[in-house]
Order: sequence, then structure tokens, then C-alpha cells
Amino acid sequence: MKLALLTIGLLGIAFAGIAIKIWSKKDGKFAGTCASQNPYLNQDGEACGFCGKLPTEQDCKRDSVTELQ
Repeated sequence: MKLALLTIGLLGIAFAGIAIKIWSKKDGKFAGTCASQNPYLNQDGEACGFCGKLPTEQDCKRDSVTELQ
């Protein structure tokens, strides 16, 4: 029972931390969420598979992708 309460408590703290981070960011947006921003994951300089953003570009193209659909 103690383990279940401890697990629920730790999950609650994690969710609260994520909620505070989203709340503190402007419009709830996180900078650099594309995998192409990470040089360890994208060693070949390929575009993001989700939005098409290149590593040299600053903003995610996801908004422009959803507008086209």
C-alpha cells in the first residue's frame, strides 16, 4: 500500500512539474521540440520527419503544415 501511495505521489509531482512548465511558457509552446534540433539524434542534418524543419531553421513548421490540411 505504501508503494502504491508513493508511486501516485511521485506521478502527481511529475504532472504538476509539467503543468507548471507549460503554464510558465508563452502560449504553452516549447522551444526546440523537433528532433532535428538535437545533434546527437540527427547527425546527418536531415529534416524533421513530422514538420519538415531543417536543423538550421529556428521555428517549427508544424503550424504551416496544419494550415495546409
